[in-house]
Order: sequence, then C-alpha cells, then structure tokens
Amino acid sequence: MDNDSFGEATGPARPPRDAITPQSTPAPRRTVQLVSGDFLLTVNPVDGSEIEPCPPGKQPGPPSRRSTTRRAELHRAAQPPVPPGPAAPRPPLLERDEVRERLVRLLGRGRSVRLTGPSGSGRTALLDAVAAECGDFAPDGVVRLNGFRRTPAELLQDLFTVVYDAPGHRPDRNALAGFVRDIGAVVVLDDLEFGGAALGELLDAAPECAFLVAATPDVPAPTADSHLEEVFLSGLGRAAALDLLRQTVNRPLTEEESNWAGDLWFESEGLPLRFVQAGALLRQCDQLRADPEAFEEFAPFAAAGGKDVPLPTLGEGAAPASLLASRLSDSARQTLRFAVALGGEVPHQAHLPALVGDTHADAALGELMSCGLLSPAGPRYRLAAGVIAQLREKGYAEDAVAHAHTAAQHYAWWAGHPSVTPERAVAEADGILAAMSALVPGREAGHPSTAVVLARGVAPVFAAGRHWAGWERVLRVGSEAARIAGEVAEEAYFHHELGVLALATGNPERARAELEASIAMRGALADKSGTVAGRRALALVADRESGPAPAEPAAAGPVSPPRGVPGLLLTKRLPRTGATDDTSVAALASPPDDPSDRPAGRRAAALLGGARRNVVAAGAGALLAAVLGTVVTLGMTSDQEEPPSDNMRNGQTANEDDLDDDWTVDDPASDESDDPSKDKDDAEQPTESATPGTKPASTGGVRAPGESPSPSSSRPGRPSASESSPKPGPTKSSSKPSQTPSQTPSDPPSETPSITPSPTASDTAPSESDTAAAPTGSASATMTHGGPAQSESAPVI
Repeated sequence: MDNDSFGEATGPARPPRDAITPQSTPAPRRTVQLVSGDFLLTVNPVDGSEIEPCPPGKQPGPPSRRSTTRRAELHRAAQPPVPPGPAAPRPPLLERDEVRERLVRLLGRGRSVRLTGPSGSGRTALLDAVAAECGDFAPDGVVRLNGFRRTPAELLQDLFTVVYDAPGHRPDRNALAGFVRDIGAVVVLDDLEFGGAALGELLDAAPECAFLVAATPDVPAPTADSHLEEVFLSGLGRAAALDLLRQTVNRPLTEEESNWAGDLWFESEGLPLRFVQAGALLRQCDQLRADPEAFEEFAPFAAAGGKDVPLPTLGEGAAPASLLASRLSDSARQTLRFAVALGGEVPHQAHLPALVGDTHADAALGELMSCGLLSPAGPRYRLAAGVIAQLREKGYAEDAVAHAHTAAQHYAWWAGHPSVTPERAVAEADGILAAMSALVPGREAGHPSTAVVLARGVAPVFAAGRHWAGWERVLRVGSEAARIAGEVAEEAYFHHELGVLALATGNPERARAELEASIAMRGALADKSGTVAGRRALALVADRESGPAPAEPAAAGPVSPPRGVPGLLLTKRLPRTGATDDTSVAALASPPDDPSDRPAGRRAAALLGGARRNVVAAGAGALLAAVLGTVVTLGMTSDQEEPPSDNMRNGQTANEDDLDDDWTVDDPASDESDDPSKDKDDAEQPTESATPGTKPASTGGVRAPGESPSPSSSRPGRPSASESSPKPGPTKSSSKPSQTPSQTPSDPPSETPSITPSPTASDTAPSESDTAAAPTGSASATMTHGGPAQSESAPVI
C-alpha cells in the first residue's frame, strides 16, 4: 500500500503526542452487522455486541470469487509501505537458482513443499521469486499469506478472504471448510510457526491447493503422513557472500575488507542478512572517511583527515545492530526504542511523527531499511532476526513500558478516528496488542486504565474487521486490565463480548460462563440495559445447548424447534425487584407434557443426567467466583438491597440441571437413558421422595400444596416455589388446551412420585438443590454449583 492511500485511511496527521489525548477527539461510533453461520452479530461499540439467530432475508448469498485483477490489487495493498526517500538497493538473489527451479517444478506438479532455513537465510526473497513464476499454475492463482502468530483456523479465514468476495460475511467452521475445499491455488506461506498435526490439518482443509510454506528449523516437523516435500536452505558459499557484500557496498573490496568478510562468513555460516548489514557498516565507514562531521559521535576522526576509520571488529560484524543504530538519526534510534518496547513490531511510518515528536520522523523507516535492521512481515515491518536481542543488550529496552504507554495512547486515539477503516486497524493489530500487553499487570499508575481505553476502542474495530482472534486477545487483556484498575463496568463489558464471541464460534459452555459473570457484575451495578442484553444472549446459549427435540405424535401438540430455529416468543413481565425491576425477557413457549407417559427408568436417568451438566456448570462457577468479591462489595453498598427472599420468581423451575445437551436423539442403538426429551420432561416436573413414611427431601424447589417450609428446606438467596413458582398445567392427555407459563390453572397439580436416586447417583451428581435451570430457550441465568449466591441487585430469573 502506498503512502497516499494510507494517509487517506488514517485521516489527518496527528499533532505531537503531548498535544492531544485519546479522549479529546470524539468520533462517531458505528454499528456493523456480520453474519457468521446462522447468527447475526451486531457489533455495537457503545452498548456491547448483540447476537441473534439470523432472520430470514438476512442470510448472505454465496460468495463470489475474486478476479485475477482484484487479487493482484489486494496483494499490492497488503505489501509493507514503501519508505519515503530514495529507494534502497534490493539485495540480489545469489546461489538460489537450483533450489528455486526445484520449488517451481514441485509446485507445478501439485506437490506441497516445506522450505526450512534459519532466520536471515533469505527465505522471503526466495519465496518472492518462486511466486512470480507460479501465477498460471492454478485457477485461483497465487495466494500470499503470512503465518507469524497465526493459527491454522486464522490462516484458513485469510485464504477465504483473499479468494472470495463476501462483504459482511464471516463463515463459521463448517461453512469455511466447504469454501476452502473448493479453492485451487498455489499458497505461499511465510513465517510458519506450527507443524505436526496442525500443519496436516491445514493441508487437508485445502486439498486442491499446493502449499509452499517457509519455516525455521525450530518449528516442529510435519507428520510422516503429510506427504510434504522437504527442502532445506543453507547459507551462501564464501564466493557468493563476498559478491553480495561487493554489490551492497557498490564498489570493489580492499584486501583488508575481503579478509574481514571471510572471517565474517565463517562466523555467520554465510547468512545473507549478515552481509547486507556488513555492507551497511562499510558504507557508513565510507561516509566517515569522506565527511568526518557526518556523524557527531565520530568527530575525533576529523583531526586525522578521515583516513584512519577502522573496520568494525568481527564481533561488531556478527552483531552489528547497535553500531549501525549509533550512526543513524535521532528519529531512527527513537523508532528502534519503540520497536523494542513493542516486541519487535515497527509502527507504520504514518504513526512515527506522532510517536517520536518529529514531523519528519517517517524518513526513519528508510534509514532502518537500508541498514538491514528491518524485515517485512505481511503488511508491516518487524525488526530483523537477532536485532531486538542486540539492541536490548545496549540499553534500548530502558523505559520500554513508558514507550509502550505512549504507543497505547496514540493507538487509542488513532483507532477511534472516523476515517480509520477496520481493515487498516487490523493491519496494525500486532503492534496494538503488544502495546496493550506491556501495560498489564500495570506497575505504573494509570497504565491499566490506558490499556482499558485502548481495548475498549479497538475491540469492536477488530470484530468488524473479522479479525476475531485479535478480538479475543484484546478482550482478555482488557478484562484483566479492567480488573486491576477496578473498572467493574468495563470488565462486565469485556466478559459480555467474550460470551458473544464464544457463542458465535461454537463454544456455548464458555459463552455461558462469560455471560453469567457479566450479568452478575451488571446486576450489581444496576445496569438494566446491560443485564437484559446479557440475558438475551444467555437465552440463545440455552437454546443452543438444548439440542434438537425428538419428534412426537401430532396429538401431543407442538414441539420445540430444532437447534438454531427461532420458536414462539412470549414476553413475560418480571416482578418489580431490585435493579432489574420491570424488565421484559423472552422465553420459548413449550406446552407441558405428561410425566406418566415416560417409563420410570428414564425419569431416574434424568436425575443422573444432571451430573454432566454440572461439569459445565462448575466452569461457570469458577469464573463467577473470580468476580465474587467485586459483586458482593458493590451489592453491600447498593441502596436497593433487601434480605434474601425465599420465593421463586415467575417462570423459574426447580430442577435446572436435569438437561443433557449433547445426547443422541432417536438412535435405536444408544442406551435408553440417552433421551433428551425425557431429561427435559423430568426437568419441568416437581420431584418427591418415593419412600413411604418419610418426608420428601428438600430441593429448594416446588412443595406440595399446603406444605409449610422448614428451616432445612430453605437456602439463602434461593426463592421458594410456594409463593411465585407457576403451578403445573394440564397434561398432554387432557382435552383442555395447554396453558402458557404466565397462566395459573385452577386445578391442583397432580403429584407423580419419582425414583429416589441411588447412592451411586448421588455420589456422581450434585444435589438438585445445588443447581436451578430454566426451561429450554428461557432467558434465565444459571446459578452454578459452587458459585456465589445471587443478591437482589443481581437477580436470577
């Protein structure tokens, strides 16, 4: 991407960093809608993202393939920016003709190849040469990808984005597999960081593609059954190394310089990068001999007429970064300090004037490139191999946290600018993440708060830019920073976003844990709108966990829709309590069924089935326990707190965890206990002890009419069923129409004895009084086993 196009993307240049703060330039916040799988995700930068089943008419059509011209434009836009000033000399490709021809030949036969070579061996230059000869080998041409800090799933998304044009659509895992399977391209993948089974997974996902992947020797080797050709890249020979040095200096070498280069060749094993940097050292020596005042640090050579400038030592030639940097401009050295603070990421040249405080600091990028201190990495530059360690030894890591803090403030301002597109922000994702991570755990005052501001600003931008891996990393760092800074509202926002992301990527268990943590925090803060948004997402989680319902006879009435299909939504008005008074939630309507239609063995299996759900619930309880201190503290100071009620609210049933979400339906070969319909039926019915002469065990659920509560049957913070729980409606065999949960039948409920769980079941499954779940599709939050008790400021529906 050229400089002009980047300037248009980033908007007007920012003044020096002390002249403006990220909060001083308000920018309009835009909502973006994306379709992923059967979900419609609305990215809302202000109130948090919303997720819902994609309504009819919103599903995108099949993506179209990009033309050759459009793919070429994308490739040019993804290149690192060209530094201002005279173009730096491009190092020649020496002693690589044989390996280049072999790679082209293998790719032409449809074979995949792994090119293994040490850092600085010229792998990227060789890949460029091979890609230029393979444009006609496949119908989808050549696709250039970068694997630095990328997972196989992220690379498959990148491959889809390059080949297909699908605005507003991010396919889920299943759809992505189908699209990628039809791609036929030569995929040139540089800086690969994984091998083994993960690499085999990537190759198998795109069977019609020929891969050329480049990696260092420390990356795990591919598996034996990957059918991947191995090509090893070594250093240059002595003659080729000296020839590269001569071309870099652009003059013949003296005898002393040739001897010095020969020792360097032995020391560096002929790595081309070392000779590019050595050529930069010799050019600096030439400038000193011609103009001793060109570098203030070497003014003493002026008295000698500039003729006694010694050659660098062998150690300086093998590790030349600090010596090269000492002869560069102040802006270039300051840029290196920022790069060290950001873990090797070099800010884009458009950011340098604001970061360094010099309007001409963008020229520093050209200085660093000409010295061989930078190397391309996708759409940006990074410090070349070994440079960051050499600079740290010379003190360039001093004040690294302060530099990261300055970069974080600048990125927070920049990402919120209305002219910055999500694609442009995604290109700077690694630098943004590095700046944010350096401020956590936050040894300096104000640093965690700055990380929160940055995470809050870039999280929706990454989501809209479909860089969901970066979105997740930002949310996790932001959540930790908010916890350290004590910003509970922001921490609740990050947990909500993590729950939405987990649901969108097919992880409902994690989504439930994150959403329940967010709801608990927002309930303690009396954030009604945020609590309702969290409960809507939690209702969708419950719908996804419930699974498809089995088919029933027509006389039994309507059945619950299969997974992901919207059902009949009824609005229920909650009683006026605490922070969530007068709040409406949606519940999936389902007619009551008759427990007498089920064998006793299946009813007993439903009691055992709750154990598997409680394993998932334990994860949610662990996350809720992490925020217990914050919720309890805020709840104690709330003006609306009341003593825990022993009443159960409208729409809540006694047995939440009697549902098992992933059992197989209608499988005649499976065990009879693996029937989710029976689990669901038992979860909606009150249970009593079947042992004659004994009092029913207290479950914190529904009691028989007229039974008075006993001290042993009450649990603090858990409502009683006798006051607010809906009574069971008519059974399926009744001729009367079924009633909705909001209706109360006049007839007394029928009592059906249930099987008392055996000692083995009680040992493996927690007591039913420890958990409480809503019917399938309801918007209630689950109180997990071992989690904190809900107060009135954070009610459980």
